[in-house]
Amino acid sequence: MTTTKTTKTARPANARPANARPDFASSSVPRHLARGALGFGLIIGSIALVPTAGPAALLAAPLSLIAFRGCPTCWMVGLAQTVSRGRLERRCTDGVCTLTRADPADTARK
Repeated sequence: MTTTKTTKTARPANARPANARPDFASSSVPRHLARGALGFGLIIGSIALVPTAGPAALLAAPLSLIAFRGCPTCWMVGLAQTVSRGRLERRCTDGVCTLTRADPADTARK
């Protein structure tokens, strides 16, 4: 007789733990750069169009927050996360966390 351990809720493989920090990364660097170009374009365009379209042009600036997923700083943090994804690994032992290069063999298995 074999017994198997079952769980009530299955967690997807890519799900983060509840205490994980926000992730601002995109699925690819080109996609992240496109979001940045859109966000900065909306900000620059809304300011540049004020002389011709009036103050109503500034209404486009808040739309950049959607493209940035927050502020421009959030976008830059996401760019760093996107570039480093899979290349860096955080390991914590005895309350001390270190950032090291990921083992290519471990990355290939995931």
